[in-house]
Amino acid sequence: MNESTPSPSCPIPEVLGGRDIDRSKIKRVLVRGTNWVGDAVMTLPALDAVREALPLSTIHVLAKPWVAPVYEHHGAVDRVLTLEKGEGAFSDVSELIRCCRRIRMEQFDLAILFQNAFEAALLAFLGGVRFRLGYRTDARGFLLTHRVVRGREVLKVHQTEYYLSILRGMGWRAENRTPSLSVSDADRDAAGMILRELNVFEGDFLLGLGPGAVFGGAKRWPAERFAEVGDMAARRWGAKVILFGSSQERDICERVRRGMGSPALDLSGRTSLGVAMGLVERCAFFVCNDSGLMHIAAALGLPTVAIFGPTDPTATGPKGLYTRIVRHDTSCAPCLRAECNEDHACMLGVRSQEVWEAMEALREETL
Repeated sequence: MNESTPSPSCPIPEVLGGRDIDRSKIKRVLVRGTNWVGDAVMTLPALDAVREALPLSTIHVLAKPWVAPVYEHHGAVDRVLTLEKGEGAFSDVSELIRCCRRIRMEQFDLAILFQNAFEAALLAFLGGVRFRLGYRTDARGFLLTHRVVRGREVLKVHQTEYYLSILRGMGWRAENRTPSLSVSDADRDAAGMILRELNVFEGDFLLGLGPGAVFGGAKRWPAERFAEVGDMAARRWGAKVILFGSSQERDICERVRRGMGSPALDLSGRTSLGVAMGLVERCAFFVCNDSGLMHIAAALGLPTVAIFGPTDPTATGPKGLYTRIVRHDTSCAPCLRAECNEDHACMLGVRSQEVWEAMEALREETL
């Protein structure tokens, strides 16, 4: 169900500099996507709002290769440009020049920067984009023609609202809604082929488990407890269990697989993100930590149970029709740390039975 805009808890931010933009004259738009999968999913409602505000414009998203599938088949996007450089600053001046030259050749009228980094504004400025809109963060205000002031209240809302507020500051209508992902036919077919090779067929009840979290170990519920809920689902629901994760999360997925008494299929690090999305789409249920997979599952409409500890579900919780959060209130959470230097009570306090009860309640609701 869509929410009204703006929400009472999310005031319209102030925008400094620049006159009003005549949207009728904006033909080509560059949107700088975010670098993390979960963040990319949370920008999708804002992308929909960009399309509604600029219905006759062509919208290009500039994104890293590993998040490109989130944007590639979204209805608001005409084209995705992949930024091949690494995670940090440009390795050399020639690389910076190549990126700027590519943007300049496209002759964009407007850049909307969902990414907060200095680099995003620098690329748009050196790429000759006439109007440059984004939060005034990372000392980049002088590179923007329209600087959105990021007040304290904006930092207290869900990240979907955070990105929408950039547009609301311009006076554009920007409704919050549940993020919606689209899987390509090619990725869906590839996912089906993988499952058939693993003797998984239409009609099988698939439980997806996402025991990893690239951000850090503090966000990870213990592997043995994922194994316990996987076994419960296998025994009581007749579920086939699939383990999802990146190549960085293979070790924890392997620990879950070894800890289960029932067989589990470990696909961590074995597919592209697009094919992984096709595989998640085939699941009937998903259980995970606060992670990119959590946002993917929720955006694909799966019943999703997420275990939260050091992060704040108010800001990054799953947005979907059928989602549940399991967490314990502790004195130190949310701390937002990648690694815990205390007793990790926020995650260790969550027992397998609690998660299983949340799973059963959610499944009953969706039947």
